[in-house]
Amino acid sequence: MTTPAVRDIRKNFPHAKISMLAKPWVAPIFENSPYVDNILSYDAGARHKGFLGKFRLAGDLKAYKFDAVILLQNAFEAAFITCLAGIPNRIGYSTDGRRALLTHAAKLRPETKKKHQTKYYQEILTAFGLKVFDTTLYLEPGQKNLHRADKFLNQNSLSRDKRLLVGISPGAMYGPAKQWFPERFARLSDLIHDQYKADILIFGGPGDKQVGESISQIMRNKPINLAGKTDLGLAMALIKKCHLFITNDSGLMHVGAALDIPLIAIFGSTNPETTGPAGSRSRVIRIPIKCSPCLKPECPYKHFKCMEQINVKMVFDAVEEMWT
Repeated sequence: MTTPAVRDIRKNFPHAKISMLAKPWVAPIFENSPYVDNILSYDAGARHKGFLGKFRLAGDLKAYKFDAVILLQNAFEAAFITCLAGIPNRIGYSTDGRRALLTHAAKLRPETKKKHQTKYYQEILTAFGLKVFDTTLYLEPGQKNLHRADKFLNQNSLSRDKRLLVGISPGAMYGPAKQWFPERFARLSDLIHDQYKADILIFGGPGDKQVGESISQIMRNKPINLAGKTDLGLAMALIKKCHLFITNDSGLMHVGAALDIPLIAIFGSTNPETTGPAGSRSRVIRIPIKCSPCLKPECPYKHFKCMEQINVKMVFDAVEEMWT
């Protein structure tokens, strides 16, 4: 969701050398971006681990002699590290007690919190007179990853030209309240396979291995379970190859939206107005009940009513509508 703001930064500073500091697992988002010249690794698990690692990272950044940093992240440590690095212009929201660490602190307006996060990031720029353009997401997996995806599909006898490929993403970070039920993903996937002869690919990160395996075991028609088995670059390329992507509110949902493939997003505890998929071919399925969106990681009532009311038929009907 930061990609529109990153594009805006490039348009405001067309001749600048722009570096992106990112943790290794998210770096592939920007590897093929025409708006970024260089990617720097924030290796919190090794070189930059712990308190001393933060000082080491600050030293790494200082060597580049940056003129300015724009902090899209809200964390206190982001401002602390860049202040230690001696970057003369430090721009970001004055949240999380970091106002004193910023040279240009933007006040987070209450109305901004209600906007989609793409605009949330862009308003950091407009607060200081920079221009913003549109909120279209941008993501390019790159030819290397696309070739890897083709090789994977060929090795597994999957043909995008002859059969439909449907990706499902049953995981989501920050608790189970964002996750539709595995047995329903399994029943939905079997219905899609039976009706359309589609091949099903299960996507997810290392934390989604269990739910991916659970769905795979429940299904009558065995899918290709990729949960926890691919890096982000390959996952992005394989998602791009899919004819349809069905997902919870998750990071991979935004990947699918940025690739602008047909997408169905299932929402429960979170708010699609602020974190919904921003793709032109995305559709949200949500039941508006009194307690939703609660934004809680776990349902306080233990019955997940917002997810319980989204049945398999509702999602399958949406699939049929998208394909007719």
